[in-house]
Amino acid sequence: MGRPLTPFILSSADRLTIESLTRKGRHAGRTVQRGRMLLRLADGVSGYPVGAELGCCVQTVYQVRRRYVEQGLATALGEAPRSGGPRRFDGAARAALTALACTPAPIGHSRWTLRLLADKAVESCLVDTISHETVSQVLKKTSYSPTASNTGAWAK
Repeated sequence: MGRPLTPFILSSADRLTIESLTRKGRHAGRTVQRGRMLLRLADGVSGYPVGAELGCCVQTVYQVRRRYVEQGLATALGEAPRSGGPRRFDGAARAALTALACTPAPIGHSRWTLRLLADKAVESCLVDTISHETVSQVLKKTSYSPTASNTGAWAK
């Protein structure tokens, strides 16, 4: 048998904030669900029934509870920053890369390859470094096809 948890108590101001958050307005679904977790825990329901009611793992319920106790309401309801690096291409750089891919291939090559495009993007100072896979992901969202006779530019 696990150790008993200390009773969970919400302050009256936090309770009012959560109740208004879950009942009115437009909020992220995860935020509303975390608020419901805290309300049910404050009503004296343990983590397992709360998880079953809200369709989430009991570990999630206890993590939200712990964050509320240790760091406060805003942290318990909010999202933590996600891992991963920032995007390398903004809208203008994406457009420039797509335009580059639609130009004739360099001398000595029959068509653009992803590696050639990546090298040319670095040479043109669009980005500091870039892999051919990232170039592929950027061009995937356009009608670009390196093997087609029409390279994807919409000409009228």
